[in-house]
Amino acid sequence: MIRHLLRCLLGLALAGANTARAECDCLWQGSFSEVQERADLVVSGTVSANRGNAIDLSIERLLRGPEHFSDIRIWLKSANYCRPDAALFPIGSQWVMALDRIEENVPGGFNPNTPNVSYGRIGDYSLSSCGGYWLSLSGGRVSGNLVQAPRWAREPRMTPVLLDLVADYVDGTVDAEALLRASRRDPALRQMMLDTRAFVREQE
Repeated sequence: MIRHLLRCLLGLALAGANTARAECDCLWQGSFSEVQERADLVVSGTVSANRGNAIDLSIERLLRGPEHFSDIRIWLKSANYCRPDAALFPIGSQWVMALDRIEENVPGGFNPNTPNVSYGRIGDYSLSSCGGYWLSLSGGRVSGNLVQAPRWAREPRMTPVLLDLVADYVDGTVDAEALLRASRRDPALRQMMLDTRAFVREQE
């Protein structure tokens, strides 16, 4: 009896670990540096609204793509769709996202009784959870699964990287090695450099 109970507890622990590791039953597609090149749209912006399993993003910088609207709707987790939960993106938060355009309806993707919870409308966008498709943005710097980070690690230890550098990477003017070097820069050294600059300005 005790042995059976221990086996059950072990099974639950392993299931919890697997759930934490993989948000959905899909293959990991890579860090942002890899998945962004296959995305239809790469933007940075601020979440302006939250409706059901969708958010509205006010675009502040178009890194790549044909979008001409300043606001877009992004559809997230519902049913068994491999997407992150909308609760991860509160109103006012800023992000860099690599998005897929919704081109067709799917069977059972829309329920008229729950219009704000669905697969999404044609012409809107979806955000996958099967890779580093989103990065947190704060003070002009991004963090997250940017480049060569562990699979399913949403907040790996790294030095935040300038959005300008990420934009240059998406544009093809810098390579992944530049991102990697920036993300691995010693934060203590960076702080020392900032303190030194502040000291020099005070002396001037």
